[in-house]
Amino acid sequence: MRFANVNGRSTLVTGRAGGIDLARAAGDESLADPRTALLRWEEVTARTARLDRGSPPPGTSVTWSENDLLCPSPAPGQIMCIGLNYVSHAVESGLAIPEHPFVFAKFTSCLAAPFGPVTIADDTVDWEAEVVVVIGRTAHRVPESEAWGHVAGITAGQDISDRSVQNRLGVNSRPTLGKSRPGYGPVGPFIVTPDEFDDRDDIGITCTVNGETVQSGSTKDLIFDIPKVIAYLSDIVVLRPGDLIFTGTPSGVGIGRTPPRFLHDGDVIETTVDGVGTMRHEARIRPLAPAGSGTATRSGTKR
Repeated sequence: MRFANVNGRSTLVTGRAGGIDLARAAGDESLADPRTALLRWEEVTARTARLDRGSPPPGTSVTWSENDLLCPSPAPGQIMCIGLNYVSHAVESGLAIPEHPFVFAKFTSCLAAPFGPVTIADDTVDWEAEVVVVIGRTAHRVPESEAWGHVAGITAGQDISDRSVQNRLGVNSRPTLGKSRPGYGPVGPFIVTPDEFDDRDDIGITCTVNGETVQSGSTKDLIFDIPKVIAYLSDIVVLRPGDLIFTGTPSGVGIGRTPPRFLHDGDVIETTVDGVGTMRHEARIRPLAPAGSGTATRSGTKR
């Protein structure tokens, strides 16, 4: 099953730009809200299994454009991220390969749609393409062998990173603040259930900037694979439906290059997860007021 958030309504994807309105097809308007659909994911999957996708009920067909697609899990209680989860990325970062998952968070206010502009604060903002796990069933102290049973699906994410903030906070700090500005967490375009993948432990991911491939990898190369990550996290915290886990980024980020390369105004970032789809964003530098004008600062507040 492929699930989308089309203008705030839960939608089952049946084609390139079309699908079925879940609530209308199920006769239950409460399922229109993607947050509710994810909270009741087991019920949703059972109901949709009985739908005839080739002949949807009258009045339930939906078409959309890219601008209609919103973050498919719009209100996660938690966004957890696994840093340095590819050997190649740890090496390019000049950091030791972790013995245990390196966990940090992104604040939920960073979430963004899978298409559109992303406002970057300055010229030290980096890209980090990631495969993202969406939780579909409450998980607490779940063993690795049962981890996939708690996954609603897989989607794509961009862990856009403000390196100046990270550097200011120091190497020993968690990078949460540098990755949590508004728009720094686009996710989508769809949530795809694990059964849709030929090999759910070998999911490819790529990132391009202005058409140039800058990252290419696969989850088969994760240091801590998806079941290990879910087991590790759920041993400590309760994972709930709709929660997002960014599983790590492969090598090729801008700060790991010589010289470092960062996003500039007008750069187009495309993030592709095989079997899910491609997100596309255009970087836009936030304009700064002239020095001494007293109108706006880099934080957007007045002085």
